Amino acid sequence: MYLIFDTETTGLPRSWKAPFTDVDNWPRCVQIAWQIHDKWGELIETKDFLIRPDGYDVPYDAEKIHGISTLLAQENGHDIEDVLVEFKKALESVEFVVGQNVGFDINIMSCEFHRFGYDPFLNTFPLLDTCTEATAIICQIPGGRGGKFKLPNLTELHTFLFGSAFDEAHNATADVVATTRCFLELLRKGHYSVDQLNKDKDYLTQFQSHNSTVIESVQLKHLNLKLESQKLKDLHKKETSENSDSSQIDLSEYSFSHLHNHSQYSVLQSTSQVYNMVEKAFELNMPAVAITDVSNMYGAFHFTKSIFDHPANKEVIEHNKKVESGDLKEEMKEFAIKGVLGCELLICTNHLDKSFQDNGSKMVFLCKNKDGYHNLSKMSSIAFVDGFYYVPRIDKEVVEKYKEGLIVLSGGSRSDIADLILNVGEKQAEETFLWWKDTFQDDFYIEIVRHGIEEEDIVNEVMLRFAKKHNVKILASNETYYLEKEDANAHDILLCVKEGELQSTPKGRGRGFRYGLSNDEYYFKSQDEMKSLFADLPQAIINIEEVLSKVENFHLKRDVLLPAFDIPEQFLNEQDADGGKRGENAYLKHITFEGAKKRYGTITDEIEERLLFELKTIENSGYPGYFLIVQDFTSQARLMGVSVGPGRGSAAGSAVAYCIEITNVDPIKYDLLFERFLNPDRVSLPDIDIDFDDEGRGKIIEWVVNKYGKNQVAQIITYGTMAAKSAIRDTARVLDLPLSEADKLAKSLPEIKLKKLFGLDEKGLKEKLNGEQYQQAQEIIKLSQEDNLRSDTINQATILEGSLRNIGIHACGVIITPDDISKFVPVTTAKDADLLVTQFDNSVVEDAGMLKMDFLGLKNLTIIKDCCKIIKHIHDVDIDIDAIPLDDELTYELFQNGETNGIFQFESVGMQKNLKLLKPDKFDDLIAMNALYRPGPMEYIPDFIARKHGHEDIIYDLPEMSEFLADTYGITVYQEQVMLLSQSLAGFSKGDADVLRKAMGKKIFALLQKLKPKFLRGCEERGHDVEIASKIWKDWESFAAYAFNKSHSTCYALIAFQTAYLKAHYPAEYMAAYLTHNMNDIKKVTFYMEECKRMGIKVLGPDVNESFYKFAVNKNGEIRFGLGAIKGVGEGAVEAIVNERQESGNYISIFELTKRIDLRAANKRAFESLANSGAFDSFGHLRASYFVVENEMTFLEKAIKYGAKHQQNENSSQVSLFGEASDLILLEPKVPICEPWPMLIRLNREKEVVGFYISGHPLDDYKLEMSSFCNLNISQIKDLEAIKGRDVRIGGMVSEVEHRFTKKGNPFGTITIEDYHDSITFFLFGEDYPKYKPYMTEGWFLYAQCRVQDKKWKEGELEMKIVSVELLSEIKEKTIRSVLLKVNLEDLSQNLFENISELCEEYPGKHNLKFVVNDYKDGYQVGLRSKKYKVNLEDTFLNSLKQISNIDLEIN
Repeated sequence: MYLIFDTETTGLPRSWKAPFTDVDNWPRCVQIAWQIHDKWGELIETKDFLIRPDGYDVPYDAEKIHGISTLLAQENGHDIEDVLVEFKKALESVEFVVGQNVGFDINIMSCEFHRFGYDPFLNTFPLLDTCTEATAIICQIPGGRGGKFKLPNLTELHTFLFGSAFDEAHNATADVVATTRCFLELLRKGHYSVDQLNKDKDYLTQFQSHNSTVIESVQLKHLNLKLESQKLKDLHKKETSENSDSSQIDLSEYSFSHLHNHSQYSVLQSTSQVYNMVEKAFELNMPAVAITDVSNMYGAFHFTKSIFDHPANKEVIEHNKKVESGDLKEEMKEFAIKGVLGCELLICTNHLDKSFQDNGSKMVFLCKNKDGYHNLSKMSSIAFVDGFYYVPRIDKEVVEKYKEGLIVLSGGSRSDIADLILNVGEKQAEETFLWWKDTFQDDFYIEIVRHGIEEEDIVNEVMLRFAKKHNVKILASNETYYLEKEDANAHDILLCVKEGELQSTPKGRGRGFRYGLSNDEYYFKSQDEMKSLFADLPQAIINIEEVLSKVENFHLKRDVLLPAFDIPEQFLNEQDADGGKRGENAYLKHITFEGAKKRYGTITDEIEERLLFELKTIENSGYPGYFLIVQDFTSQARLMGVSVGPGRGSAAGSAVAYCIEITNVDPIKYDLLFERFLNPDRVSLPDIDIDFDDEGRGKIIEWVVNKYGKNQVAQIITYGTMAAKSAIRDTARVLDLPLSEADKLAKSLPEIKLKKLFGLDEKGLKEKLNGEQYQQAQEIIKLSQEDNLRSDTINQATILEGSLRNIGIHACGVIITPDDISKFVPVTTAKDADLLVTQFDNSVVEDAGMLKMDFLGLKNLTIIKDCCKIIKHIHDVDIDIDAIPLDDELTYELFQNGETNGIFQFESVGMQKNLKLLKPDKFDDLIAMNALYRPGPMEYIPDFIARKHGHEDIIYDLPEMSEFLADTYGITVYQEQVMLLSQSLAGFSKGDADVLRKAMGKKIFALLQKLKPKFLRGCEERGHDVEIASKIWKDWESFAAYAFNKSHSTCYALIAFQTAYLKAHYPAEYMAAYLTHNMNDIKKVTFYMEECKRMGIKVLGPDVNESFYKFAVNKNGEIRFGLGAIKGVGEGAVEAIVNERQESGNYISIFELTKRIDLRAANKRAFESLANSGAFDSFGHLRASYFVVENEMTFLEKAIKYGAKHQQNENSSQVSLFGEASDLILLEPKVPICEPWPMLIRLNREKEVVGFYISGHPLDDYKLEMSSFCNLNISQIKDLEAIKGRDVRIGGMVSEVEHRFTKKGNPFGTITIEDYHDSITFFLFGEDYPKYKPYMTEGWFLYAQCRVQDKKWKEGELEMKIVSVELLSEIKEKTIRSVLLKVNLEDLSQNLFENISELCEEYPGKHNLKFVVNDYKDGYQVGLRSKKYKVNLEDTFLNSLKQISNIDLEIN
């Protein structure tokens, strides 16, 4: 006997894993139906019961599914106990229980039996389910988890078995009919085994003989539940809402304000920009506006700033200041627009319970005052830090703790209360409603929203009843996600970006559907629209005024809060006015002058005056603790062996910072200024950024965390916004615009924001953009006016531009607070951060009162530190890098020759060219070149060089300028020079000079224009020609685009000099350190290995007898490859190899290696990688021999097994019969004899484990051809647009080929060519395929001439097409006619000619020798041809030529 049953319920369980005894978890049964069939499938009994609710309701969301309303169940339902008796009786007569996904129904009814005291018995029945992996395989519906087939629902199974669906799914009666039919048909078709059915082997055959045709449906009459529920609703429909009183109140006297708004800080959920939202509210004459982002308060500071900075509010603030001071005898004014700070938080059952997913339901919180802000900030922080599980959450316990100063709104149709109304029942909803009322009293309001959605109507009807019953006030609301109604489509696209969906995917729940708002009503409606919408509930509009009256205006800006610094007792000063700063000024002065004695020896009057001035300025600013804190952790860093940079930015201009060893460059010696001390009236926190070696940065941050506490140190959030190109690409993806079109569109955008582009007229665009950019802008405007998918993309992307796309963490910013950071600002977490993360970003975090420090990691400091360690290890020489002489000749020679590859800030090709011309011979030259080249202005460099060498006169616009510009040959290079000149020429105060610096440094050209008249007037007053003064100012305006401060340039020039000093004096050691710290950048390692070859330094492959984890230098001055750079060889394996070698000496064989090292640390893969890289070459065996297979084992595996056996014997202390150690009787495996690998295989295996070739490069034999005939390398031809129209000549090795067929059966091929830098794949179709097929052989070396052209079948897309191909080996003889040597006139010498002559005599041949002599001073060049010599262009000759300094070599 089979009982097939189904239930309909009040909803779904919170946790599917909960036991049926958890009565709060499992929903109630509202309908049960069953059929009993005998073993041949004949119907025995059918029953159907609606169940009368007792103490619960049927929620709306459940009713939507099955149609059973509370009214219908009450009217037609049966008592649950009677139904249970009937069901138990039915169960006692059957052998099997059957159902579709029957486990759910079993738990529902087991829980109902449990509620009424029955012993558990339902789970004892054998179950037969029609929804299993087996039926999934039968139906084969794609979309299941893990690539499997989807489990079929009942409709899908019925459709598969019978070719049609069935009527009234989710009516238990209809579902049982369908389930029964499916079950019996599956039984008839043999999809259940006799073991499952507990029957003898003939049962299925007999069942099939009883049911020889397709099982027919049992036709049973049943009610249409949805129709019956609607009939009852119509009968019980109430008259017009008792709350409606629209005829009696004129709403024109009342104002509406939006109090539930999402901004762009609700990540990927809103298109409303904060500033625009405030402006929109003001335009609509609303007295206030609120921000209530989802869970976070990212936008809180920006919002309050927008409120206080609004022009209308600024007028009010100024007016009220005058009233307060007595200057104005008027009444105080209210803000023109009030800002209401809020947040939408998710309330779950227990925010600490992460055993199952409980996303909670939202409630809206509004801040009445600053206390409310701090409490809301705390709740948001808890939601992210403690409660995050899928989403940030809090619970009611948290709410109760932090409720002060807050107003709470019920949150619309997706709120905590509404969720219960829709999904659980009114009784539970009312209980929760009363909790909120009791907790917040008169600060709890019912939010009524009317977007025209059925769920809202259901919720509103219940909420209004609750409001009247419990005397809670209602508020009109229109939860907004965008500002204009026409932005609804852009917002929908934004949601698709968030979900990773196409907009064409239908909205809905479940697989195959996507999330989206139901209509376009979620916009920032006007007052009239809202009043019209709530004409029947006027009190909902009127009550908004009451809410606003409770809200105070407050700003989040505050003075910076410094953590307490422990001051030695003897420096505490009772008379110090500010207890928080007591003793700090005295202690700072003490350590400053103690440090000055160490730095200067004798403290001159000049030094003392400078220090006292700075200390006084620090005292006036109130931030001595800042300097003490920075000094504290920089000193600690040095004690911990962490390298600290010499300084960074303008802070290096502080003599106090230098004396207390925050910085390491003497500002007095180099005339450096800390602009903050030029303006004593500028009371703001100084900005001291610190460079640490990148390996030690984490250690010092950890020390800071340990000192101040983990809850007082945080990193800073960053907001990733959609820039124009990102907005285009995202929108295109959602609208399904072809990728090629989207890419072309994004690349064609000019460098301007889309909103600005469409906001400017033609004149404005011409002023803003140059010729090419202007043409691009015109094209974008034209495209946007079309009527197609491309124009839709542009127009919708314009709306989305600026939306928050993601969050990250600031690369170096760290916050330190005097107490728990969440007491001051809201915090969150991030997956890439070990610390807390502020919810406020870098642009406002200091204004919010937080002490921000930049802990920067600088790789070059680590390189210097490691280089010094290598020098100590090899030469036993201690290098104090801070004490090296800054007049070292060998170092300046390196700069003068442009040999600055690997030198900090000075390694670009352009910089090297200028260094050769400048020939720097003093440190000031390097400071100036760093400032001129790095940010610019590069056009001054030729004049700077010419003036240095006396080729051009040094001219000053005014004689007075020489005092400040003499060191830079009359050229303005630094911001500091402008600051000092403005004071000298125009009488600018130190404060004015600081403002001028700020205008230049921040590129604020409007501020420069404001300062111009003052400068000209000041110059005129001091007797300077106004025309000359105007010319000086015009030069400064140009300079402002590049302005750089000398302090920063000096610090970084010092690091550059330190790296150059090490490279000049210890080249191998320096390059080893440099290679180590670029191990993960294959292109850089390849480049710098070439640099080593140029320098004559051998870079040897890895060797287990000489290598360390990092690159190292051996006793012969050769660089040995680091084992840590080999893939598959972990740090543990390297440590085991190196430690054992250092303890017991070198390894003499592979067998000794396996015997000695801990084999648990080095697995088979590690050994294979070491062998492939050449790390075992010193043992004298061919690499190929390690991989010879005999008896299904490689020789390497045998060696590892041998070593493991030896260690096992040693550990077990086994000895042989003769009393000798047992390893004597272990025979070493015989090394197999084999052929060596061909060069290409050897190099390719090296590349597999290291990422590049170690012992050579396949193209090394063709370097001459590559450098002479290829005009671009492969990495330079990836941007096809940039090289369109150019003749492209490349060379390389064929690394991969494929011979394939098109869908039409036509042959085509692909050929991948790689050079020293990159690789490119060409597709060969049509006649190109047979033409170039002979060259399609892996390992061949080719020279290809190419061109960039439009794709044949895709208009607007480019492709690289091969024009001709030759073998590289044939190019030299076919093409080369002569060798050309280029030399500068000033570098000509007898010694140079003798060196060249010797080489020419040593390598006579048939190729011409030519010279070009350049005279940069007078700007001409002379070409010469040698009549005496013709040469042989073999590689040794060319390499020898390249070793001669001051010549450039070309082949033609």
